[in-house]
Amino acid sequence: MTSPTARFSAFAPLSLAALGVLGALGALASLASAGFGCTSSKAVPSAVAASAPVDPEDGPEDAGVLPAWLSGAKVVVAGPDDTSLDCRAVICRHNENTDLVAWNGAIWLIHRTAVSQVLGPNSALHVYRSIDDGTTFTETARIDAPLDRDIRDPHFYVVGGRLHVKALARLAVLSERDSNVDTLAMEMHSDDGVAWSNFTPIGPKGHSFWRIKEHAGTYFTAAYEDGDKAVTLFSSTDGLAWTKGPLVYGTSADTPLETELVFMPSGKLLALVRMDGSENELLGDQGRLRTKVCWADAPYTAFDCPDEIAGQRLDGPVAFFAGERLFVIARKHLQGTGKKRTSLFELGGHLAGGPLSIKEWGELPSAGDTSYAGVAMRSDGKALVTWYSGRLAKDEIWLLGMIEPTSVWQGVIDLTKL
Repeated sequence: MTSPTARFSAFAPLSLAALGVLGALGALASLASAGFGCTSSKAVPSAVAASAPVDPEDGPEDAGVLPAWLSGAKVVVAGPDDTSLDCRAVICRHNENTDLVAWNGAIWLIHRTAVSQVLGPNSALHVYRSIDDGTTFTETARIDAPLDRDIRDPHFYVVGGRLHVKALARLAVLSERDSNVDTLAMEMHSDDGVAWSNFTPIGPKGHSFWRIKEHAGTYFTAAYEDGDKAVTLFSSTDGLAWTKGPLVYGTSADTPLETELVFMPSGKLLALVRMDGSENELLGDQGRLRTKVCWADAPYTAFDCPDEIAGQRLDGPVAFFAGERLFVIARKHLQGTGKKRTSLFELGGHLAGGPLSIKEWGELPSAGDTSYAGVAMRSDGKALVTWYSGRLAKDEIWLLGMIEPTSVWQGVIDLTKL
C-alpha cells in the first residue's frame, strides 16, 4: 500500500492557506477509504510502552529542549505506521484526543486511536490507569466505535463516585464545519474503570458536547451544533439526562465550536468559544485568530459575550486553575506556515468578569496534527498533562499531520516555575 507520506508529498511545500479548505478536504478524502475494517474484540489489559516510536526506523522521539516549567516529556502511546490495521483490535497509527482525571486513588487516561483524523468506524477509545502519578500506565479497557460511526473527543467526568466518559459518535462524512455528520453525544460509565456500560445517547442529535464540568451539584457542558453554527449550554443533575439551556454564542458566521467552561471564584461562568471564522480563516493559517469570551451569572440562564481574545484561537482547549491563576492548554497556529503547536497559556486581566488578557508561557513538544490535552493534578501538587503530536523531526504541516501517525505524549508542569 502506498504510504500517506508519498501519496501527499506534492502538498508538502504548500501552506494551508494556499491549499484551501476544499483542497484540504480532497486530500483527506483520498485516504478515507484506507484501513476502515470493522471487526471487534474484547479489551485485554496491557502495559503502555513509554517512548515507543511511531516509525521504528526513526527511533524514539526526542523532546528537545523543554521549557523550565515542563519535565518528563515523552511518548506514552504510539502505533505502527500501517493503514491496514483493525483499530478496533489494536493501537493504530493516529492517536489523539486525550483526557485525564484523578479518580479512585489513581490517574486515568483516555484517547482515540484510528488510521487518521478522518471520520470512520475503524476507531476506538483506550482507557488506562496509573497508580504512580503517571510514571506508568496500564490499559484497563478498550471502547470500540459503533459499527456505523466514528468515535472521538472523549472526556471524563465523575458522578457520585462513578467514572463516566462522554464521547462523540459521527457518521463517516467529510465536510466543512462538521456539517451533515449527525453527531450523537454518547455516555458510558464504570464502577472500576475496567468494565464499562454500553453507549447511551445523552444529547439531541446534531449537538457536540465538549468537556463536562460539575458545579454545586449540577453538571454543565457547552454543545456546538453540526455545521458549527451556535453553542448552547446544557445541564444535568445526574450526568445522564440533559436539559437544553441558554444560547452561549450564536453568530454562525464566526463558526463557533469547542467551548471550554470555567466556573470562576466569583460564581460567574466563563465560556471560551473557539471561533474558526470566515471561509478563508477556517484552517487558521490566515486572517483573524480569535476566541470569544462569554459570561453568565448564576443560575446561568443567559450569556453576554462582550469581548474576545485577539491573536489566539484556542482550539480544543482545556482550562485549569492553579490557586487563583487560570491556565489553558490549546492548539496554537503558526500562520503562513501551515503548522500548529500545543502551547500553555495563562489568562489574566479581570477574572471576575473581564476583559481578559492572555500570555503564552511556551510550547509543549508538538508538530503536525497536535493538541487536545488533558490535565490532572498529581499528589505532589504538579500537573500531569497529556496531548498528542505528529513526529517532531518531520514537523509537517497540519494537513499532512491529520493523515500521518500521531502519538500520545505526557509531561509534568511545575506550577511554581510559572
